[in-house]
Amino acid sequence: MKKTTLFAIPLLAALFLSSCKDDRMGDEVKSIDPVKIDSVNIPKDSMAVTSTMKIWTYSNLQSKCEGFYGYDYIHVDEFTRNVTSYKFKTDAQCGDQVTRYQEIRFQPQKVGNYTFKFWNGKDSGGQNVWIQKNIKVY
Repeated sequence: MKKTTLFAIPLLAALFLSSCKDDRMGDEVKSIDPVKIDSVNIPKDSMAVTSTMKIWTYSNLQSKCEGFYGYDYIHVDEFTRNVTSYKFKTDAQCGDQVTRYQEIRFQPQKVGNYTFKFWNGKDSGGQNVWIQKNIKVY
């Protein structure tokens, strides 16, 4: 028993005192930037107030080094929403370009005609380009 204890104590000490690095090379986020929304899928052009509709946005990202970060969802006015998608980029070696989709759950609280503008990049003059979609809420 004494020999086992003498062996176990240094082993346990070595395990506890050694540094554990829980991140891998390439996991560090280097930047967060807007990414253009290439297309939008809205299943219906009308819906009932307080019901929920899923809206899917599609963007091209580099596999292995980029991913979806989040949306900037701005209420421009009572019935207009501007949506910009953001990506993160890591230190990892990038792979092929892939199309990824994300979901927005829209649950209107008022009857009206809603206009969604999804950021699609900038034109040659540096002006924002938007994909516009309308949803009638009854």
